[in-house]
Amino acid sequence: MKAIIGLGNPGPKYHGTRHNIGFAVLDEIASRHRVTFESAPTEALIARWRTPDDVVLLAKPLTFMNESGQAVGEFVRYFKVDLADLLIVLDEVQLPLGRLRARARGSAGGHNGLKSVIAHIGDACSRLRIGVGRGDDRRDLADHVLARFDAEEMAEVDRMRTRAADAAETFVTSGIAAVMNAYNGGDPATSE
Repeated sequence: MKAIIGLGNPGPKYHGTRHNIGFAVLDEIASRHRVTFESAPTEALIARWRTPDDVVLLAKPLTFMNESGQAVGEFVRYFKVDLADLLIVLDEVQLPLGRLRARARGSAGGHNGLKSVIAHIGDACSRLRIGVGRGDDRRDLADHVLARFDAEEMAEVDRMRTRAADAAETFVTSGIAAVMNAYNGGDPATSE
């Protein structure tokens, strides 16, 4: 069994914010495979995507971003997910808008949600960081990540959500090394 967990904040207030791009990617995958999210025995909404070879659990924690590890830890233990079969999808302010970066393991890199996940399950899980940009240096970083994307960014947001969903599907079929080889860096469809 494989699992893809998108990080974000629950509730309509946070829908469409930069911090919730992980949820948006999971929504894209669920839409592609015609699966819906439902309550789970853990603090998450889950959808079950059945591939020809496996079942893939898609999960959106119901804890707030900075406490993501609590829900992720419960989820991993309850469903007995091997960390090698887990992909965490999250926003990244240190990457320009639209840029993806996948890693097999590593530090939180300043991301409080990932820091919480690592505190609960360790750093041996794959992660897909999605660039949401840093924004204006004069603006508080928390305000930036809790803000919605600007209208002029939406075409790029749609492109990156699609690419990130493609990358997550590649993780399911081919593993993290294939994701790193194919998706780290810029979008070949743009001038990056």
